[in-house]
Amino acid sequence: MKFPFLATFILFIVLFNIRIRRVSRKEEIQEEKFWDKERRANSVRKKSLDTLEYVHIPYDLLPFGTAEDNETLQGIEDELTALKDAKIVNFTGISNTDLKLEYGTANITALTEYDQNYTTLVITLQKWGDALYALGRFEDAAKVLEFAVKTRTDITATYRLLIDMYKTKLEYNEAEIERKLDGLVPIANSLNSLSRSTILKLLDRNKDQAAEE
Repeated sequence: MKFPFLATFILFIVLFNIRIRRVSRKEEIQEEKFWDKERRANSVRKKSLDTLEYVHIPYDLLPFGTAEDNETLQGIEDELTALKDAKIVNFTGISNTDLKLEYGTANITALTEYDQNYTTLVITLQKWGDALYALGRFEDAAKVLEFAVKTRTDITATYRLLIDMYKTKLEYNEAEIERKLDGLVPIANSLNSLSRSTILKLLDRNKDQAAEE
């Protein structure tokens, strides 16, 4: 009985080692590809950034100047006002290497700043939407979060809160709810991030529920 067990154990060790070598080789190949791409990216000359899809905050369309004596709302408005002259671009899901390949190594500092400004923007918009929602200002909250969605934010909470307001807070009828949810789907489909599938599932689930009600 010992020999079959020993043979099986040895076979397991051999197969395990083969598997480890294959995984290691794949990792080596991937690393080689990465550094080759990085070397090519570092040799790309500076290109014009005029064609970038810049995000412009519609200060006249969002509920600015309505904080009154609410310190939380005022703080959020101040954060967004600070971005008024900043350049904002959504580079979610795009690596620095790809940015250098597309726009040149000399632009990477500026591009990183634009992307950081975008991150600040959508996080602050989410805070604003949450604060307005908590105060029962659902129409204003929806305006804020719908703008965030137009910029293709990948913050799942933004979509979740919008869905909640469409279905329970804004007194929409079934047709209006369906139209609003349908409007979110193409944007969610275009997202270039890991949360894309989560957001799409969230929308599909709520569309199905709305159809059943």
